[in-house]
Amino acid sequence: MQRRYRKPKPQKDLIKKFRFNEKIRAPKVFLIDQDDNKIGIMDTTEAIIKAQTMEMDLVEVAPKAEPPVAKIMDYGQYKYETEKKIRKAKAHQKTAELKAIRLSFRIKGKDLETKANQAIKFLEDGHQVKIDIILKGREKAHKPIAIENMQKFIDGIKINLKILQPITAQDGQISTTITKT
Repeated sequence: MQRRYRKPKPQKDLIKKFRFNEKIRAPKVFLIDQDDNKIGIMDTTEAIIKAQTMEMDLVEVAPKAEPPVAKIMDYGQYKYETEKKIRKAKAHQKTAELKAIRLSFRIKGKDLETKANQAIKFLEDGHQVKIDIILKGREKAHKPIAIENMQKFIDGIKINLKILQPITAQDGQISTTITKT
């Protein structure tokens, strides 16, 4: 069977689009040079000419200021460095996943201990843990016992916990969400 090639989805623009050079619409700008020295308020056309004589670009860095703030810099280099910082931050970003542990109504002893160890492992890895008990048939008549089992399970986890969602009972399901503090 032949595999189909799928085009990779284009990445969304990672950085905010800044106006530069002739795209700046304001008649006057507050100019800052490439060494971060404040030059002052100047006509936009004069500022563009000044930037071009230095073989640089005039970039509007604060468009909502009155007058807008523009800086003389190499726009291509600035865009590259900003995208690089965003990619690096995204690579080091760790998202907390929601892991689920399902207990049975009659769980006891070693099985309960194994599930608790699994929950501890998930919590140590920085994940949130959702604990569920599904009640079937006549078990639904004994919700208080299931809630008590859930509380025993949470108490059996020997690390500092924060309960994100308290124990709730809906129809035949009892659930809670916990995380490590």
